Amino acid sequence: MPSASSRSLWFSCALLPGGWAERVRLRLEGGAIATVEANADPQAGDERHGPLLPGLPNLHSHAFQRAMAGRAEVRGPGADSFWTWREAMYRFVDRMEPDDVEAVAALAFMEMLEAGFTRVGEFHYLHHAPDGAAYADRGELSHRIAAAAARTGIALTLLPVFYAHSGFGGLPPGPGQRRFVNGLGGFAALLESARRAVAPLEGGVVGIAPHSLRAATAEEIAALLPLAQGGPVHIHVAEQMKEVEDCLAFCGARPVEHLLDIAPVDQGWCLIHATHMTAAETARLAASGAVAGLCPITEANLGDGLFPAPDFLAQGGRFGVGTDSNVLVDAAEELRTLEYGQRLIHRARNVLAAGAGGSTGRALFAGALAGGAQALAAPAAGLSAGAPADLVTLDAAHPALAARAGDALLDGLIFAARGGAVDGVWRAGRKCVTNGVHHERDAIRGAFARTMEKLLA
Repeated sequence: MPSASSRSLWFSCALLPGGWAERVRLRLEGGAIATVEANADPQAGDERHGPLLPGLPNLHSHAFQRAMAGRAEVRGPGADSFWTWREAMYRFVDRMEPDDVEAVAALAFMEMLEAGFTRVGEFHYLHHAPDGAAYADRGELSHRIAAAAARTGIALTLLPVFYAHSGFGGLPPGPGQRRFVNGLGGFAALLESARRAVAPLEGGVVGIAPHSLRAATAEEIAALLPLAQGGPVHIHVAEQMKEVEDCLAFCGARPVEHLLDIAPVDQGWCLIHATHMTAAETARLAASGAVAGLCPITEANLGDGLFPAPDFLAQGGRFGVGTDSNVLVDAAEELRTLEYGQRLIHRARNVLAAGAGGSTGRALFAGALAGGAQALAAPAAGLSAGAPADLVTLDAAHPALAARAGDALLDGLIFAARGGAVDGVWRAGRKCVTNGVHHERDAIRGAFARTMEKLLA
């Protein structure tokens, strides 16, 4: 990506931490916002743009799964579910070599930027060669993820995944999981390699991710936590009812209840999905300060169920959104699907708005911005002095945005736009999307097409 430079940009309006402001001028220095001035006239040499938003964090992605998007939509001989989809994923991933992983990740990250995501939390569990053998550098595929992030310009929070078992109680892994599995010693070596991969990236962060309570025992999770070195900790939990039933059979407790009992879950944690919770679990998770990582498009695609969002938010719970399987990369649609799912189950409208007169779009965007930044250990989110210059501009002439102002812009973006509303994207002061198109779109798409031709041959 081109280097950032010192310059000033002017915007017709901007969503600042204190609310919407008109005629906003930003001065950028070294990839960060140096000054913010509202009610300002543009000066000679200023770039001039329309409405400005802070870039959103995408707190949960499996980049390699972008290659199988839309390829599991044919009904099998029995009832299809997450578990049958998982078997299809195991078969597909066996074909991918390091070059393939990098090409697919670059496409996913490019699409995220074009959609207005400026940081991704990559929950990375594809570690080994197709036969299950470790690469000479255990973190080879982490380096490929980092290379894709560097090429596209997206900020990366890399979350190497510890995966050791196929079920509760430390059951041995199955053949389809051979590319994911490490012991504690091997994982520590992999994590060190991942840190080397991310070190050159501006704003790069490394955390850890015990895959799930199915794939890591309580003892292993306890041993892993010191390896985080203060970085974020992410874990899948309570995504499917079968997981709940298996956990109850194993220990007599439900997954979220069990995790909160065995681990020091706090603000540094992100619980991915947490779909199936009792009222007591919902209250405990909200009180912990951890972020609920919601992936509404994937959860709908896999038939997971609906998160108890109104109760969780009413108790001060924090959330962010992610693209998970990357079946469709669209920041606005993640937020729209989150709200629409709640409307369907509660048979009401504007379910997640913050009280009477509140904009639903604003509540969704603000929640995902704050929760996502917390979950990914990102620098302070928002458009303020000292923050990274992670900027997203909207096309004010887009039909869903025309003649709108303030929170009505967010409502239009989330509920009425179908692509084309995001105009420009800057990450750490470097512009990587212009007129809705990533600067390397053609080359990245070309590499992806060649990869898919090989994978599907």
